[in-house]
Amino acid sequence: QVQFVESGGGSVQPGGSLRLSCAVSGMIFSTYNMAWYRQAPGKQREFIAFISSRGKTSYVDSVVNRFTISRDNDKNTVHLQMNSLKPEDTAIYYCKAPYYSAWGQGTQVNVSS
Repeated sequence: QVQFVESGGGSVQPGGSLRLSCAVSGMIFSTYNMAWYRQAPGKQREFIAFISSRGKTSYVDSVVNRFTISRDNDKNTVHLQMNSLKPEDTAIYYCKAPYYSAWGQGTQVNVSS
């Protein structure tokens, strides 16, 4: 059974940084593309960052040059480094392999002064 367990969220002031992690189990991690999504209060869940099995990355425009997605195939983990955080980044953040339908519980990020 595929599982995605997100961690690393919290509360920060605007301009601050957080590093999210996602532990993955139940699949051959190194062979799958991975992505991060987020859902802000009252909004639909949206895609924000993608990393292919070979390490190629892409981002939604709103996080370009602020967020960095990476993966550690030895530890079956994907990370999201978030810098220069803004109040509009407040959301629950999720990681998943797009191939699978399963979602994790997410990790809450709050950005406010």
